[in-house]
Parts: sequence; C-alpha cells; structure tokens
Amino acid sequence: MSSNYLFTFQPNFTQGLVLGQLSILILIGLVLRYLFLDSTQYPFETSSYHPRVDNDVLARKRKLDVAREEEKVAVDQDHDAESAEWFNVLLKQVVDVYRLKLRDDLQGMEGDEVARRKIEEFANRVRPMGFLDDIKIHSVDLGVSAPRLFNARPKDGQMETEFDATYTDTISLSLSTSYLFNYPMASFARLPISLTISLSQFKSSISVTPPLPNSHPPVLTLSISPNFILDLTTTSLMGSRAKLANVPKLHELIQHQVRRVLAARATWKFPLPGLANIADVREKVKKEYEEDTASSR
Repeated sequence: MSSNYLFTFQPNFTQGLVLGQLSILILIGLVLRYLFLDSTQYPFETSSYHPRVDNDVLARKRKLDVAREEEKVAVDQDHDAESAEWFNVLLKQVVDVYRLKLRDDLQGMEGDEVARRKIEEFANRVRPMGFLDDIKIHSVDLGVSAPRLFNARPKDGQMETEFDATYTDTISLSLSTSYLFNYPMASFARLPISLTISLSQFKSSISVTPPLPNSHPPVLTLSISPNFILDLTTTSLMGSRAKLANVPKLHELIQHQVRRVLAARATWKFPLPGLANIADVREKVKKEYEEDTASSR
C-alpha cells in the first residue's frame, strides 16, 4: 500500500527525483536572490559601483578629430555637391544654445549638475513604473559637436531638399536603476543595473521641406531616412553582490529601443514665427497620426 503514496518513510526513486529537483530549484533561487538580486529598500546605497562618464578630454578630442577627417573625405569625394557649410555653422550655434539653456547658462561642474538633475527628472517621468525602479543619473556629457550636413540635393520637381548627415560626438549618459520582480508579490526583488551609454556614430539622409503657400499652419518639415545608421557604445553591470559585465543582449535591447523611439519620431515640424504656434502644429500632427493609423487598419 505504501507504493501508492508519493512520500513515504521508505525512500524510493520517485521521492529522490522529486527532492533532487526541488533542491536544485531552491539552490538556484538562493543564488539569484542573494548574489544577483537586491531586496533592500535603497539599492543605490548598497551598490559599490556607480558608472561615470569618461572625462578624458584628450581621448574625446581625438575621437572628434578622427570623425571630422572622415567627414572631410566624404565631402571632398563629391566636388559637384552643393556646399552646406554655411548651414553647419548655423546648426552648431543652435545646438550650443540648447546645451547652454539645458545647463541654465551655467558653466563647469555647476552647469553639469543642473543638466544632470533635469535629465534625471525627465527619465523618471517617462520610465515604465511597474518594471523599473527610480532612475539615478550619475553623470552626463552633453557633447561638444553637432550634426554635419553635406551633399545637398534639391529633388527635381519638388520643393524638398535632401542632405547627407553624420553625427559623431562625446555625448554620453551614466545611470543606475533596478529591474523590478513583481512575483510572487509586488517588488519581491530588484536586479540592479548600471549603464553608460555613449554615441559612437549616427548617419542618415535628411529631407528639408518648406511650407506650401496654402498650408495651415505653415511649418518647416525635417525628416530623417528610416534606413539611418545608429551605433551606440554600452557598458553595463548587472547584479547585486555578483555582477555580470557587458551583457550583449542588454546592449542589443538598448540599441533597439533607441532606434525604435528615433524612428517613431523621425519627422519634426517647426512652425514659422508669427504665422503659426506650437498648439496648432501639435493638433495637425495628431490629426495626421490618427489618419495614418486609420488607413493602416
């Protein structure tokens, strides 16, 4: 009769198999729980590593010099192309103004802290609340360069002008957060993640379309090609006590998500001063999005 029961006082093969599987699962759970996961209330305080942006000025300068030489070669190979150097000077000044305003017109470490705090507030507003813990921005490098345009090509029979664009800069971001495990209960454990994300290269064709005389509201449209090239450099550490460094799948996930967001926002519309306002442009973009969504169904 005892053979009809799974657990008896006399050990048998079935009992040994079940107990062996349970012990392995418990061991794996303990390893994950106490080596890689973090159940403390303040994960940032328990971590012994905080990533930092590389502030090696000479290395950053060499990186930009190499990129500019490559861009110069690309421009020199097409002597018949319309020069866009005047536009590059204007674009560089515009980007520098945005950088300065993000720093509240402050220089040095004080300006860096202002920019870091603003980016941290924005990141925590848009983070998926149920999956990621609070995001801590440790340092940020806003870069020193700007996208460069060359090889302007007015399209025949159209008002649109197309450029080739490259962007290589020292722009980078270092942060820490935790992935939340909500099973078997909410915030059961956290997987600490530390990241440094840097831009290596961006290449694309960019189309500039002026407003039509009868358009309402009149806007200047800027759009990038869906076949753009984006290369990011990612360094990462995952885990609490034991750490996994530079997991390839994490790099692929980050690059995919950045590409997806950039592709979804590949068109920008700029209202002409005195003829349109931002609210009108937003309403137009929303209407066009709804029409595109309805037509794709």
